[in-house]
Amino acid sequence: MNKLNEAAPLVREAATPAAAGTARHGNPQALAEAVGAAMYARDPASQSLGMTLDAIAPGYARMSMPVRAAMLNGHATCHGGFIFALADSAFAFACNSHNLVTVGAGCTIDYLSPGREGDVLTAAASEQTLAGKTGVYDVEVRNQDGRIIALFRGKSHRISGEVI
Repeated sequence: MNKLNEAAPLVREAATPAAAGTARHGNPQALAEAVGAAMYARDPASQSLGMTLDAIAPGYARMSMPVRAAMLNGHATCHGGFIFALADSAFAFACNSHNLVTVGAGCTIDYLSPGREGDVLTAAASEQTLAGKTGVYDVEVRNQDGRIIALFRGKSHRISGEVI
C-alpha cells in the first residue's frame, strides 16, 4: 500500500479513476479500493479527527486514529464520542465498499476499556450479513497493544445510487 499524500489514508494505487472503471467490470477488490479513496477524499469529518483508511475490501474496512489531548474527557480518557466516530467511520467504509450508497440505520456500542492520550485506536469493520437492502456489521476497536476498547454493531440500509 502507498500513501497518496501526508493527509490521505493508505490506499492501493488501484484507487484511481481508471481503476474504478476496470473495477466495475469484475474486480471487487479494486472497486472497494476506488470507493474507499473517493469516500475518504470527501470525508472532512474523518480527516479532521486524524483518521486514516488503512485497509478496505468488499464488506471490510480498517481505520485508525491517534488519541490527542483534545479528545480526552474529564477522567483523562478518550471521550466515547470519538471512539464512536472511529467505529462509525469504519462501518461506513465497509458497508459502502460494494459501491452501493449505504447509510446507517442503527447501531449499538459497548465501551470495554478506556482509550488514553497517545493511543492509536484501530477499528476493524466486518460485514456479518447482507441481504437485500440491509446489512449487519461488527466493528472491533482496539488500541496499539491489541486491547479491545469497544465493540460496535451497525445495521445498514442501502439507498439509491453508486458511490463512484
